[in-house]
Amino acid sequence: MNAPAGKIRLIGGRWRGTRLDVPSAPGLRPTADRVRETLFNWLMPYLPGSRVLDLFAGTGALGLESLSRGAAMAVLIERDAALAAALRSTLGRLEGGARGSVIHGDALAWLVRETATFDIAFVDPPFAGDLWPRVWPALSARLAPGALVHVECPVDVDPRVPTGWRPHREGRTREVRHMLYRVPAPPTAAATLDPDPAAGVPSS
Repeated sequence: MNAPAGKIRLIGGRWRGTRLDVPSAPGLRPTADRVRETLFNWLMPYLPGSRVLDLFAGTGALGLESLSRGAAMAVLIERDAALAAALRSTLGRLEGGARGSVIHGDALAWLVRETATFDIAFVDPPFAGDLWPRVWPALSARLAPGALVHVECPVDVDPRVPTGWRPHREGRTREVRHMLYRVPAPPTAAATLDPDPAAGVPSS
């Protein structure tokens, strides 16, 4: 089902009140204002200076909101050529080009070839595609230790996130569930070293 054409607004930060176009496009479903407001309240302590990935960007509301609120950089991935062009135009208009970049292409293919890591990732794919199980293996390699991942899905769907991701916050509307997960940091090298057998006692 196509989303109706219209506009949404950025809700906080430097670009608060900026209108973003919502064109009529297959599978486009902008994150509701209520959900975005709750999400960015959750993220407020973590956004300044963070590296953000908006994996299925659509209107770009999540990536652009992050930049508006102080993220150091954001990469917005969008498969639809018209939507990607609109995102580039919006970034230019907001003078965010130095910190934001738009990639026109398939999100999964981009994850496989990319090498950068991110502190915050937004995962809100078209619901009809059931893409969550395919996203996690590729995304996990692109997440910094302790990263936060926001997931949006239908209320009756289990997105089956990787084992070990810790639920941080959760909310829902009549149509969607949205969850914020924290990705655990790997054990430090010191913690994983075997005790020195010559020492005669376990390491502390």
